[in-house]
This record gives sequence, C-alpha cells and structure tokens, in this order.
Amino acid sequence: MDHYDFHAAAREGTFPLIPVGLITVENVTRPNNSGNTPLHTAAKYGTLDQLPPALLSSHNLLIKNDAGYTPLHHSARGGHLNQIPRALLTRDNLLIRSNSGYTPFHLCAAAGALGQIPAELLNMEIILHRTDVGNNLLHEAAEAGTLDRIPPNFFTEETLTAVNISGETVFHVAAFNGHLNQIPAEFLTARHLLAQTSNHDTCLHAAAISGHLDQVPVELLTHENLVKSSKSGYTPIHAAAESGYLHQIPADRLTIDLLIVRNEFGDTPMHAAAVEGHLNQIPAEFINRATLTIRNYTGGTPQGAAIRHGHVDQLPAEFRPRQPSVWRNFLYKIGASRPPLG
Repeated sequence: MDHYDFHAAAREGTFPLIPVGLITVENVTRPNNSGNTPLHTAAKYGTLDQLPPALLSSHNLLIKNDAGYTPLHHSARGGHLNQIPRALLTRDNLLIRSNSGYTPFHLCAAAGALGQIPAELLNMEIILHRTDVGNNLLHEAAEAGTLDRIPPNFFTEETLTAVNISGETVFHVAAFNGHLNQIPAEFLTARHLLAQTSNHDTCLHAAAISGHLDQVPVELLTHENLVKSSKSGYTPIHAAAESGYLHQIPADRLTIDLLIVRNEFGDTPMHAAAVEGHLNQIPAEFINRATLTIRNYTGGTPQGAAIRHGHVDQLPAEFRPRQPSVWRNFLYKIGASRPPLG
C-alpha cells in the first residue's frame, strides 16, 4: 500500500491506476509535512472527478493544511469548483478563511472562475468581503488580471474604491499589475486615479513603477500629476525614469522641466535614469551640460552616476571620461590616486 503515491496520482491524474480498495478516506486525507492531503493536491490539479463521490464530503473537503487552506480553497484557486458537489458550494463553506483570511470566494475571483459559484451566492456583501490585508474580491481579480470576468454589475464606486490596509483601491492594484484596461473606462477618472494610498502613492506612481503608464488616460499625464510626491518624495516621473518607462509618456508631455524636478534627496529624473541605464530614453535635445551636471544634495550628478554605474555609453562623447594614461593607471593600481567619479 505504501508504494502508491497518492499525491503523485492526484497531480498526474492517475487515480484509476490505483486499486479501488486502496482509495480510502484514510489514504486521501493523510497529510504531508505541509498539512496537504491528497485531496488538496487533487483539488489543485483538477483530478477530484477521478475519486469516488463518497470521498468528496464536506468534512474531507474542509480539512485545513498548515496555512489554513482547504481542498475547497485549492479547487477555487485552480478553477475547478465544477468538480465539487454542488450541495457543498454553500455560503458558509465558501467563506471558510485561511490563516491569512483568504476564502474560496477570493481565490475563485482571482482565478476568473466566479461563474462556477451558484449565482445566488454572489452579492455586494460577498464582493466586498475582505482578507486579513483588506483585499476584497475585486482587489484579487485586479492583481490576477481577471477583472474582465467579474459580472459588470459589481463594478461600482463602492467596490472599486474600497481600500485595503495599505490604502490601495482596486485602481491602485490594477495599475500596478497592468490591468487598468479591464476596468470600465467611465471609472478611470482623475478622482480615482489620483487618489492616494497610505504612503501617498497614486495610480500614476504604480503604473510608472511597473511600466503601465500607457494604460492611464493620456489627459492625466500632466506636469502637475507626474510630479505628485509620495511621503518619501517619490514622484511618478522619477519612477518612470528609474524603471525605464519614460517612453510611455507622450513626447509632447515629456518636457525639460519634468526631468529636473527634485525629490527629497535632490535627485532629478535625470539622476534616476543615469543610475539605472535609461538615459537613452531621454530626448537628445535634453542631454546637455546643464542637465548632466545638475547636482543633488550630496553633490552627485547624472554624468557621474552614469559613469559609476557602468552606463558611460549612454553619455554623449564629450561627457565621457578620457582614457587614463599608462602612468595614471599605474597610480590607480598602487592606490596613489583614484579614478574620477565624473
């Protein structure tokens, strides 16, 4: 009996190769070191339908692993709730919480499989049900990219602007993960996209960091909005320069004054782009002595940053350091002199 690996059978869909007499409650509910039973594994991989229906009882499918997840959770996460006996898809069962407060409802929303839940169970109360970090079902779908599978009637001011414990709305999560295009356009307003998290980040910050500014309505990409500061002084324009997505800002909006805005350390987007190797995204007409030698509050310049971080090739020839002489290299080698920082 011991040579049959029930977890492997669950993953590979080979339960039919195991003698029927061995497919018992004891064997399919025996936990491994993480508390997962073969039923957890079968639920995850969609092979519950290979087991005798008698084993798919409420008691067996609500066994928790060490993280508090049940086979019902795993089935929801994998989009396999259609393998669960319909009688077990009750409000109480689907509201069973993991150790971090995730319910099968949340995981089903992330999987884009809410259509597998009895329609009468889905209402605004369920949609707004929160995990321990304050995410409702739409937060989870926004992160996973499955907002387009949420019934349209659940896109409301209340559901989309509900905040989690970090102050993030569904808009913030969608912006960071590149799924703003799954939210109906009428909700993509300045009021919603410029709302601030607990750290004062806006959706423009999130989109700039992750490279999704192209999903922000172009009319919101103004100087005023791109220089809005978080608590740490971080602005969307700094974020775009650092992450390498300045090219997502329309050329007529990417002005010289945007590129010399300072954060709390005195760094400009020019500094950020130089450090990360994105000076090649800045229009050539803005690369000049004034912008390359502007100093932050500790004296650092974009020119120096590009040299220190190995991006000399992005500097115009006249701003690249001259090759040291043999004598100078010797002094560097013995420690009698140090290379210039630019």
